[in-house]
Amino acid sequence: MTVQIKCFHEIITIGYRVYRSYELPWFRTLSWYFLICVNYFFYGETVADYFGALVQREEPLQFLARYHRFISFALYLAGFCMFVLSLVKKHYRLQFYMFAWTHVTLLIVVTQSHLVIQNLFEGMIWFIVPISIVICNDIMAYLFGFFFGRTPLIKLSPKKTWEGFIGGFFSTVVFGFILAYLLAQFQYFVCPVGFNSETNGFTVECEPSDIFVMQEYTLPARLVSFRPPSQKNVNLYPFQIHSIFLSSFASLIGPFGGFFASGFKRAFKIKDFASTIPGHGGIMDRFDCQYLMATFVHVYIASFIRGPNPSKVLQQLLMLQPEQQLSIFHTLHSHLRERGMLPPAAVR
Repeated sequence: MTVQIKCFHEIITIGYRVYRSYELPWFRTLSWYFLICVNYFFYGETVADYFGALVQREEPLQFLARYHRFISFALYLAGFCMFVLSLVKKHYRLQFYMFAWTHVTLLIVVTQSHLVIQNLFEGMIWFIVPISIVICNDIMAYLFGFFFGRTPLIKLSPKKTWEGFIGGFFSTVVFGFILAYLLAQFQYFVCPVGFNSETNGFTVECEPSDIFVMQEYTLPARLVSFRPPSQKNVNLYPFQIHSIFLSSFASLIGPFGGFFASGFKRAFKIKDFASTIPGHGGIMDRFDCQYLMATFVHVYIASFIRGPNPSKVLQQLLMLQPEQQLSIFHTLHSHLRERGMLPPAAVR
């Protein structure tokens, strides 16, 4: 939340500096108001998804959860109406530019930072590994570029070189593969975060899913020729294979988040987003690639990893009326009996 607010502040401040001479009314006020509205919506969705048991026990929370989307929309509409009322003759186009500026900033910063939180709930490993490989790629691309760089990569970043880009790629893949092996051994990192309604706290205890269980793989024929006949098979965590795809994205596509940020800064003739970190610029200068990586991880999990979540289904069932719960119970009982997983009903 702190990082998100600071990144939002840095981007909004750039817009304010550019257009403050026009004395546009309510620009900063509305920008921060929309930030609050969007965070209320996203964090409310998270609370409803992961803290269903807690919400069910507290009556005020039940009301907020039930009408959460309507309340969020009403809050946004209030800001929308305030913007329309703030329009000033001769500055209409400029004010709509700033309205779009605020919404694009919300899309880039708030939406993607929400995905970071969603990744965290899938297991700490989905947070630590992506962040670490982006940092590794940044460092190794710099080192390879510094010592071996000769060929410019892109005009937006004159210091980037092909040698650094390629060296960073291979180094990041190796680093991600090793880090995935180390973290996959610990339950604390691989278990999804759950909320225990009895203790009112988070739990990270589970039976690790298949991608975090060591498995034996047969090497391709081309690779076997370089190894003794007795070493045709290797033991790996499936997550290590996934880490190769994550590292490849962080190395090949992730830097384009940085290039995008460089183009943005050049458009407004500034060196850095801010001067929060001496020698490095603002927080946004450090997180430009991280946000893009977080979005990819979220899409990757949803597409290739995540299956039905029993704890979420159970929380939704507990929020139903008793009659509805009983109906589902009878339907499930009949279904399991038909499949032979429960003994048939006794004949009287």
